[in-house]
Amino acid sequence: VQLQASGGGLAQAGDSLRLSCAASGRYVMGWFRQAPGKEREFVAAINRSGVLTYYADSEKGRFTISRDNTKSTVYLQMNSLKPEDTAIYYCAASTGGISRNEYEYNYWGQGTQVTVSS
Repeated sequence: VQLQASGGGLAQAGDSLRLSCAASGRYVMGWFRQAPGKEREFVAAINRSGVLTYYADSEKGRFTISRDNTKSTVYLQMNSLKPEDTAIYYCAASTGGISRNEYEYNYWGQGTQVTVSS
């Protein structure tokens, strides 16, 4: 499984960014992030059909995960960005059910850097 994340970059507080992750195959997909000096944390996940989504509490209402199975792509729309959203964002694929647990994900992309300035 190849995962290719893109869409990261520099943003100012309050801006929006949309991350994309192209995945070969249909899997449960998740977004995770890792800030400098911190452990990787769950951001959002979506099931194979796209009808079920999970979010971390801190992102609920600001971030939206979606997928276009015709393009084999999962998106993370990030609005009202905050400096604390600065991290490397990873997309991941799971052959199991939708989960917030990173250990349930079998495949990982290389990550895309998001930097938010105040």
